[in-house]
Amino acid sequence: MNILCPLTRALSLICIMVMSICVLSSHALANCGFIKDDDARAFCRAQAQKSIGQCGFIKDQDQRAYCKAVVGQARGQCGFIRHADLRARCRAEIGGTSGQCGFIKNHDQRYLCKAKAQKSSGQCGLIRNLDLKALCRAVVSRNAGHCGRIRNLDLKSQCKSEAH
Repeated sequence: MNILCPLTRALSLICIMVMSICVLSSHALANCGFIKDDDARAFCRAQAQKSIGQCGFIKDQDQRAYCKAVVGQARGQCGFIRHADLRARCRAEIGGTSGQCGFIKNHDQRYLCKAKAQKSSGQCGLIRNLDLKALCRAVVSRNAGHCGRIRNLDLKSQCKSEAH
């Protein structure tokens, strides 16, 4: 009986950890359902499930390649993206260097890219759009509390999914 108690406790802890991971994943996945845009919703689900298969539901070719690259951590997929800003963002996020972000024309997207690549919220303060600034802080700090400040519902759902 003494031998079984530590074993039972160890198994209980493992079960609790697995259930916690499942709850967090299902919570992130549930947030995806609130996103109206089909491609954005599919990308959200792919990230939440860590499933490249979900990327196949994305209609836009560039967004699909971006999804496969980000979810699969396959930097080579970034080369299939035709849109220069998205390709630069892809390479920065997967390569972990912010140098590629400098090629992004949109000011706010450039600093969001830099913050994600550097995993530092310092760049978030340079973002002008308040919704994107809150998204940036939430994603970089992994704190979904910042998502409550976002007014755009699609962006708020994306935020809750990415910040977990």
